[in-house]
Amino acid sequence: MRETHYISREILDLPQIQQILEENKLLALSDEAKLSIDKARNYLDQKMDASQEPFYGINTGFGSLCNVKISREHLVQLQENLVISHACGTGDKVNSKIVKLMLLLKIQSLSYGNSGITQEVVLRLIDFFNEDVLPVVYEQGSLGASGDLSPLAHLSLPLLGRGEVEVDGKIYSSAEILQQKGWEKINLRSKEGLALLNGTQFMSAHAVFSLIEAYKLSYLADAIGAVSVDGFDCNLSPFDPLVHYVRPHRGQVKTAERILEFLEGSEIAEKVKESVQDPYSFRCIPQVHGASKDTIRFVHQTVKTEINSVTDNPNIFVEEDKIISGGNFHGQPLALAMDYLAIALAELANISERRIYQLVSGLRDLPMFLVDDPGLNNGFMIPQYTAASIVSQNKQLCTPASVDSIVSSNGQEDHVSMGANAATKLIKVVENLKSVLAIELFNASQALYYREPLQSSNFIMQLVNSFREEVPVVKQDKVMAEEIAKAKLYITQFGIDQEILFEN
Repeated sequence: MRETHYISREILDLPQIQQILEENKLLALSDEAKLSIDKARNYLDQKMDASQEPFYGINTGFGSLCNVKISREHLVQLQENLVISHACGTGDKVNSKIVKLMLLLKIQSLSYGNSGITQEVVLRLIDFFNEDVLPVVYEQGSLGASGDLSPLAHLSLPLLGRGEVEVDGKIYSSAEILQQKGWEKINLRSKEGLALLNGTQFMSAHAVFSLIEAYKLSYLADAIGAVSVDGFDCNLSPFDPLVHYVRPHRGQVKTAERILEFLEGSEIAEKVKESVQDPYSFRCIPQVHGASKDTIRFVHQTVKTEINSVTDNPNIFVEEDKIISGGNFHGQPLALAMDYLAIALAELANISERRIYQLVSGLRDLPMFLVDDPGLNNGFMIPQYTAASIVSQNKQLCTPASVDSIVSSNGQEDHVSMGANAATKLIKVVENLKSVLAIELFNASQALYYREPLQSSNFIMQLVNSFREEVPVVKQDKVMAEEIAKAKLYITQFGIDQEILFEN
């Protein structure tokens, strides 16, 4: 039996979202959410019946057409036209996991009773989520300002029996799947198209996906860094708590604690060292990894606020008897946060690549390029090139999208966040970090082989031995791309308990 998560005003956070997705939970509206949705819709209908006042997007055109009044008999067509006309996405299809997140976050935002949408629409979105009928959404098309208009239009098209959906990894026309499921197309009522398209769910879904990955990769960066510390025969004195208590950034302190915990009982670490100091890429792991941890935590708070907010427009306030046209769809908070997160994750890759470089340099009694008979064998020479290429690409991807803006909608929308571009760049940085960490673990595992018979700690040896079951020690040259791919798959499938995962 699949468990059910009830959409309510309770704070939705990363651990709950991860559980919903990993445990394949069903969604349902709580009684509280149903009441809030119905109350706002009834208020809107009564307001429209009693007033001739223009309300943006409800009985007017959109964007720079906001002053064009629309007659009552055309209000349904107005909303359908909005969804159809705004479905202008292009580029790659969005990862289906992110599309499912978009559905969850859109349902959550519409449930608060400030959007004027009907239960019928929200319940159909819940059907899509529960039945894994995932609208086909494209990466390009949003300025991250009037909400993620184009991606959310593609998310909404299947409600009308238009566009395409992905089911079990295959693409179908929405009309075909609606017919199979026995679902009638939705006839949108006033305000509903606008409520669906205004919002930041494309950006916020990318941010949530990236944050969950960031927490995992931050933990793995510490663990893999610890393997490299022993692989390079480093001192543990830079991780002494005394060093970090006099500069007590939370992430720095946490990182140092983790490294000491990971290396507790290591024979290599306990051996007397010939070198007094180690290169910064080892010695400053707490300072660099820690700063990224602090950034992850900051971005988490921003995203947590965003996904528990109402981000469409106009907003309906029943008790105050107000319909207010504002700007909660503007993605600036997310754009800045995602640019910041991309930089923080790129730095984890930067310092990882430097450790890779040190490990293949023939220092500290390690053979050149971590292989027997260097010269005859090239060993780990070129994986470092690959890592260097990836971190250089990250530097290009980390040019902030949020400093850009471009005028749209005939000058009405004259400042935009470019948060959607920040979102799609961030996903690439996450994948690149995963690749670099995979290469470092590959290198560090090989380096530990040359430290035998001395062993690292129980934790490190368990990690390395399970890794070597997938990616064995390299004795002579082979196709390294295949080994790197297996190393990346190992990292991708690596599981971490939630209690550990989110404790940065």
